[in-house]
Amino acid sequence: MTKIKVGVVGLGHLGRHHIRIYSELKEAELIGGYDIDRALAEERCGALGTVPFSSYEELLNEIDALNIVVPTVSHYEVALPALKRGIHVLIEKPISRTVEEADSLIKEAKKQNCVLQVGHIERFNRAMRAVRNLDIQPLFIESQRLAPFNPRGTDVSVVHDLMIHDVDIVLSFVRSPLERIDAVGARVVSRHEDIANARLRFKNGCVANITASRIARKRIRKMRIFQHDTYIHLDFAEGRTELFRLIDGDTVSQNEGTICREFGQVELGAQGKRILLEHPAIEENGDALTLELKSFLHAIGTGGPPLVSGEDGRQALDVVHRIIEGAHEHAADVHNLF
Repeated sequence: MTKIKVGVVGLGHLGRHHIRIYSELKEAELIGGYDIDRALAEERCGALGTVPFSSYEELLNEIDALNIVVPTVSHYEVALPALKRGIHVLIEKPISRTVEEADSLIKEAKKQNCVLQVGHIERFNRAMRAVRNLDIQPLFIESQRLAPFNPRGTDVSVVHDLMIHDVDIVLSFVRSPLERIDAVGARVVSRHEDIANARLRFKNGCVANITASRIARKRIRKMRIFQHDTYIHLDFAEGRTELFRLIDGDTVSQNEGTICREFGQVELGAQGKRILLEHPAIEENGDALTLELKSFLHAIGTGGPPLVSGEDGRQALDVVHRIIEGAHEHAADVHNLF
């Protein structure tokens, strides 16, 4: 097996984990890393026995694939030169600052026949992996993503920082044009929204209610999906999924090994219905970041599409911007009342 020559740019809080995992993956040959903080690059790369490149250009000369873990404001200017050289790119979420920048990156990736993957890591969470092969057709989605205050993310709105995870997941589930967004947000401890709520209405009738906050006392990352005959509870913090399914009273489940217990019975029809509580089996073990990086390498090696494409990242970014605009409009309307 030919190993893929990989480099990492941005070796701070998140980048240090990316470069460490690449050093451990058999599919990758870690060439080295680059950071504008030279001392940090030497420390991170030195600990792994890899090269701390003195310039970004030098790193690009040596690699086939690049992992970008720099601040969002620099995503575009870092990613575009790599794509122009035909280098495959995995870029942290959000894909870029603007939709226009995202469109440019997607266009260049297609022109160069490069993989462009966006780091929406929750797609690789155990809770998501448990439902990846299920037929999900939501009627209503309720999502909460709450976190204690952390100054590190306050340079952007909580919508960009946290809510974008759930926006991406909702869009991946619903797969229908978005018709309307109602949004509200509040600035509590920073210059940007620290808490926000968005109600998304889709053309197929599905409604998603999404809340994100970074001033909560406890960390909560949960999503509830309601559809015909099924209720799905995803706990991203615990990596756990529960399914409550309604089946015919005399039906034997095709997945008896995953059933925890019979939750109850209801009188619907001549034979009634059984309510089953299931914990779906997980496709693949491993932590989410490792699986994300392996998925990137797999897409490069096979020529197949990445699980989270540039188009997916662009769509989530577009919706996030519309949510923030809606929150600002709502705030202006409220202020005009006084």
